[in-house]
Amino acid sequence: MLDDRTIRRAPKVLLHDHLDGGLRPETVIDLAREAGYTALPTQDPAELQAWFTRGADRKSLELYLEGFAHTVALMQTRDAIERVSAECVEDLAADGLVYAEVRYAPELSTAAGLSLDEVVEAVLAGFERGMVTAAAAGRPILVRFLCTAMRQYARSVEIAELAVRWRDRGCVGFDIAGPEKGFPPTRHLDAFHLVQRENFHSTIHAGESFGLPSIWEALQWCGAARLGHAVRIVDDITLDDDGRAHLGRLAAYVRDRRIPLEMCPTSNLHTGAVATLAEHPIGLLRRLRFRVTLNTDNRLMSGVSLSSEFAAMSRVFGVGLDEMEWLTLNAMKSAFEPFDGRLRLITAVIKPGYAALRAEAAAAAAF
Repeated sequence: MLDDRTIRRAPKVLLHDHLDGGLRPETVIDLAREAGYTALPTQDPAELQAWFTRGADRKSLELYLEGFAHTVALMQTRDAIERVSAECVEDLAADGLVYAEVRYAPELSTAAGLSLDEVVEAVLAGFERGMVTAAAAGRPILVRFLCTAMRQYARSVEIAELAVRWRDRGCVGFDIAGPEKGFPPTRHLDAFHLVQRENFHSTIHAGESFGLPSIWEALQWCGAARLGHAVRIVDDITLDDDGRAHLGRLAAYVRDRRIPLEMCPTSNLHTGAVATLAEHPIGLLRRLRFRVTLNTDNRLMSGVSLSSEFAAMSRVFGVGLDEMEWLTLNAMKSAFEPFDGRLRLITAVIKPGYAALRAEAAAAAAF
């Protein structure tokens, strides 16, 4: 089993993390005080963290999303958004990440008068500030932005245009998020067709709380390059008594085309997508060699880091250093960063990092 120190030191890559789901509890309290926001249940950071996680762990995606009302309410000014974004980068770097794509829905931060472009500008300014701070601390990291539209609203075309407008300044893709049931991907077909016409990238939350039709629509109608969560792809896989797997047409397509799955085990446990971590499809899908990636989803809400997710995978599924590297390479290969940047990180940072850790483990075992 991997030890915590090794996991923390290993270079890691994150593709699915929500900015408004990853605030520091201390920052939530500070921003609430500055804004005169009185709806928080406590002023103690540890108690607030526990409160958010209890609220998330109610086995329902719709209930899970309720906690975001508090964080979003505090992300209505440029200064607040920039602070949250900078701290996000610093926290990810401190956890050993070398690349991350962090997503947010700009339309959620316009209540106090900010424009959509001003929101994105603040996010990217915070990311840049955080990357400078992390590099100065000896923990370089590259963080990019995914521009998200809320699937229950009707601004997806506008948000897709926004994402394309910022594509050369740190935004690398478009996404839709929010309650899945009743809001299928095809409701936003015009937005995804716009993204396709612009030769841009998209990922879609699909197969998290709804079934195979959501995944099928995301791929075959909307042209998604990656799938957020996609736990229900397991519904298209049957197992014989001897454990032999048989893939249906959709599951086979996903595996054959190497479509990346942005899996978030602890979040899925909290939303009720799985009953236990041991039952999470990531165990089967990694064994069948789907393009699985490991992610956090919402670090504040679920009380996780990418290191803690890897520790859980090691504890539950026996993931070792070689498989941790495989999962990390899956993520880096699947990132929306241009090819040259992905290749540089793989060859100059990720592979050498894991080689060094293996050499250390071999030397320690020799004594």
